Amino acid sequence: MLPKTVEYGLRAVVCLARSPDKRQSADQVAKATQVPRRYLHKVLQDLVKAGLVCSQSGPGGGYALVGSADVISILDVVNAVGSIERIRRCPLGLQSHNELCPLHRELDKAYEMLESSLKGLTVAQVLDPSASPSALCEGVTDGPSAS
Repeated sequence: MLPKTVEYGLRAVVCLARSPDKRQSADQVAKATQVPRRYLHKVLQDLVKAGLVCSQSGPGGGYALVGSADVISILDVVNAVGSIERIRRCPLGLQSHNELCPLHRELDKAYEMLESSLKGLTVAQVLDPSASPSALCEGVTDGPSAS
């Protein structure tokens, strides 16, 4: 239902949230999230532009979350790298459809409910240790490992 780019953005944010006090290189995030490095770079740049992630170059540099995982919603991440496309007019382009037909109206309501659910879910909630299995990426608990 969500584009691959959104899934990758969610994986990256969850990975960074697991080690909030340490910057991680793109290579470390790519390895932990199993996202291709080149694709991840674009996703990370979108997250930086949205103000969810900061980057620092040089020794000791890398990527980190800007805010706390308990205030970043999953919808914030979705909107940073993509969006949930709402249905505003006939997807078929039919001029006779001045308003949404019953099917498209219901589909749009489902998208609205999805947006609402994601807005109310924070990255911290996704990281809840009682949730099983581990969310979106391999367990990075004590910060990035030396490679």
